[in-house]
Amino acid sequence: MSDEIVKAPEGTIVIFVLGGPGSGKGTQCSKIVEDFGFVHLSAGDLLREEQQNPNSKDGDLIKTFMKEGKIVPMEITIKLLSKKIQGSKSNIFLIDGFPRKQDQAMHFDENVVEPSLILFFDCDKEVMKQRLLKRGETSGRIDDNIETIEKRFKVFQEDSLPVIKHYEEIGKVHRIPSNESADECCTIDNGLMDQLDWPYLDHSS
Repeated sequence: MSDEIVKAPEGTIVIFVLGGPGSGKGTQCSKIVEDFGFVHLSAGDLLREEQQNPNSKDGDLIKTFMKEGKIVPMEITIKLLSKKIQGSKSNIFLIDGFPRKQDQAMHFDENVVEPSLILFFDCDKEVMKQRLLKRGETSGRIDDNIETIEKRFKVFQEDSLPVIKHYEEIGKVHRIPSNESADECCTIDNGLMDQLDWPYLDHSS
């Protein structure tokens, strides 16, 4: 992959989808994609894909960080996201699980594009833990075990919540309660788009 982080094309719209591990970000993104046709980019999925690429110079490093529940160096994650944005025909992206630290947010804002909206899936820790343990029974993911889960919660509290607070202070965050199951959890619809004065959709459809 290229070592360059490239500015997003003019007119690119990015929605960050944030929340703790197990808050339902990926599941809800699938529903949003189905309803609105946005492109979903999961930072975690991109990193796992890169980790499994035998030709990647970053694969071993990514594996080590993810196994320990740590945040992968931002240059790697932003390069992967930038490459996907550049290679897409779409101009509206849901980016799930990124940024996880304030310096990541600033670096992405300055070098790729500023987000138009942040969706924060707000979920209790115990609910998230049970979801992750259940998923770990079948997922085969190296980070779905109790020790790594606790480390991921600690990282989320210390590093990711300040990112959400930063975006809340500038009026870009929409909180979505997500303790309920995916089917019961309120996500986004045309009513919310109208409420947010969202200019990028045809509300007549």
